[in-house]
Amino acid sequence: MRRRRQQNGYIFKARGRWFVRYFVDRTVNGELRHDRVAKQLGEVTTRGKRPPQRIEDEAREIVAAATVTNANPGRVITMGEFVDRVYFPHVKQHKRPSTVKGYEDIWRNHAKAQCAAEWLTDVRTFHVQGWLDAIAAPGTLGRNSLKHIKTFLSAVFKLAKQQGYYTGENPVRDTATSPQAAEPQETYAYDLSEIQQMLSVMPEPAATIFAVAAFTGLRRSELQGLRWEDYQNGEIRVSRAVWEGHVNDPKTGRSKGVVPVIRQVADRLEFHRLRHGNKQEGPMFPNGKKQPSSLCLNNVLNRQILPMLKRCEQCGKAHGEHSEAKHEFKLDESFPKWRGWHAARRGLGSNLYSLGVSEKVIQQILRHANVSTTATYYIKTVPAQVTDAMEKLEQSLPKSLSGNEVATHRINATASPAVN
Repeated sequence: MRRRRQQNGYIFKARGRWFVRYFVDRTVNGELRHDRVAKQLGEVTTRGKRPPQRIEDEAREIVAAATVTNANPGRVITMGEFVDRVYFPHVKQHKRPSTVKGYEDIWRNHAKAQCAAEWLTDVRTFHVQGWLDAIAAPGTLGRNSLKHIKTFLSAVFKLAKQQGYYTGENPVRDTATSPQAAEPQETYAYDLSEIQQMLSVMPEPAATIFAVAAFTGLRRSELQGLRWEDYQNGEIRVSRAVWEGHVNDPKTGRSKGVVPVIRQVADRLEFHRLRHGNKQEGPMFPNGKKQPSSLCLNNVLNRQILPMLKRCEQCGKAHGEHSEAKHEFKLDESFPKWRGWHAARRGLGSNLYSLGVSEKVIQQILRHANVSTTATYYIKTVPAQVTDAMEKLEQSLPKSLSGNEVATHRINATASPAVN
């Protein structure tokens, strides 16, 4: 082993690699420790005893960073300690509960096993790249999921820099997700015929809730947050959202707004109001308890919607109503399948567009921050629309471009001139 003194640290060679050895003060399980550590710098690529300049520069940066953190050893902690003690308490103060839940799932299910034991101050880009590669290796995650994990890790290091737990560039910035990861699956939008079929078999209040979702475009959390006070003069004023019992503002500032209610939905809402004692205030879809709160849409889905959509191909009865039938139940594959509450929101955008409504107007109805979101994710075309579009193109072209005339024109153009 050969070593070279390098200002408060030692650069040495071992097993074909350069290392730097130095001292760090850090907290382990609440106790202050003064440890001597060695960090790998890179492979040995020269024959001389002196390390290359880039190795010396990197060692100098590492030792300088350690000198800074040694002045505050309480900030030298592992990734796991930082995420649990600093990051999540901070996020819970500034993010929506649904967002926090998503971050917690990413940490618990994917990132924690890879990096919880790593010292935060020691992490470099190649470490993070190794974590991402290991997470992607089983091949079970799609491209968007990996991007979400990368975004989460970047946010962790961003806060670490802001709070003085990490120095230098964010090590996530120059990493890449696996190009072999599966492309995200195409999202779904209910068309008008599917919506009508589903409404025809849904019981109340599921039918009214689904009608509001399909013809106003409200998000699931906004549906659960609806109160009768929000419905005035043929309009719904979106002012709050409810997720897992947590009451919040809508997703974005632009999400607050007014949505017109068409006559068919207004009629359903008035019948729904009468069934509940002509209420003028309180939850629009109450849970039926003495102190009513908003109905849980998961319960509506599992108890009322899904059982009704599973229908027998022969008799048309729902699976739960088929016990007295004298034939075996066979699922009707032609009947619409449940694709999620958000498919109703996408359906509104797509159905309006197919009726000739402009993207800008649809953006206003769906309350998106910009029209590109509307056009990219909320307007779906179906094969029939594509065929109609090509037929319109065909009809718009001059007849002189028809196949026979073009062929005749080519023959005449290439024919030899007559000889007198």
